[in-house]
Amino acid sequence: MASDSVFAAVVRAPEDPILGVTVAYNKDTSPNKLNLGVGAYRTEEGKPLVLNVVRRAEQILVNDESRVKEYLGITGLADFNKLSAKLILGADSPAIQDNRVTTVQCLSGTGSLRVGAEFLARHYHEQWEQIRQLIRSKQLLPFFDSAYQGFASGSLDADAESVRMFVADGGECLAAQSYAKNMGLYGERVGALSIVCKAADVASRVESQLKLVIRPMYSNPPIHGASIVAAILKDSEMYQEWTVELKAMADRILSMRQQLFEALSARGTPGDWSHIIKQIGMFTFTGLNSEQVAFMTKEYHIYMTSDGRISMAGLSSRTVPHLADAIHAAVTRST
Repeated sequence: MASDSVFAAVVRAPEDPILGVTVAYNKDTSPNKLNLGVGAYRTEEGKPLVLNVVRRAEQILVNDESRVKEYLGITGLADFNKLSAKLILGADSPAIQDNRVTTVQCLSGTGSLRVGAEFLARHYHEQWEQIRQLIRSKQLLPFFDSAYQGFASGSLDADAESVRMFVADGGECLAAQSYAKNMGLYGERVGALSIVCKAADVASRVESQLKLVIRPMYSNPPIHGASIVAAILKDSEMYQEWTVELKAMADRILSMRQQLFEALSARGTPGDWSHIIKQIGMFTFTGLNSEQVAFMTKEYHIYMTSDGRISMAGLSSRTVPHLADAIHAAVTRST
């Protein structure tokens, strides 16, 4: 009997608000169904994309018989860490030149944020009066979540400009990186956490504490995905190929924004939809409410998060009209 189980009191957890969208989508048998929930890039045909440069890098790794499957160190693949710091901070970053940066390989973006947050929780304790003074003086510690570098503008450098501004003024900050989106390495879980410090000796001490955070959490990170990233970043030809492919992905997303905006304009959909082309990156916050979203899912088999956020990368020229019809129907129905 279930009551005999030591887990009998465990209640069923709700579906993840984002990944749960895909669960519902997979259960739908409609041929017209459309998943705009999860932020994963798709081709014009709606298929997952593996970058050509990633396939090249993987082939190089496969053919290298000197590679082994030994454990990495706690901080991960050294080349990967060094190159990741350069990618987000810039190759000529004064913080890198002064050895004021410590970078550790993490499990994609969420893992990078978790390690950084665990570190801050252990070593950035502030009492309420200190917190008050901190907020009053605006002396805040920036923690950047760089999950989409290259997707906003199509330029890796332009998208990292905000991070580099904070480093250039000599201040301290944290930056979490993910290669899930910009290299399409979703299932490889490749990420990095870089902490920029005031001095090299501080960075060294910070790294020692990051190791204490990582060791009981997952001990050390996987090697394959990081090796792919390192191979691409340190080879000028493959790096250039990556930037071209990344720009093509970013441009297609921009095209989807423009097409959706024009489709809604052509239908005379009530409201100002210019925010669709003013926003940047992979997602659009449509402004649709949960009732409208539920209507679109039920009547048009379109899946998105209940706050109306849609992944532009999940759209294609073929599916834009279907989405525009659904939005138009949802909006006019409730006006």
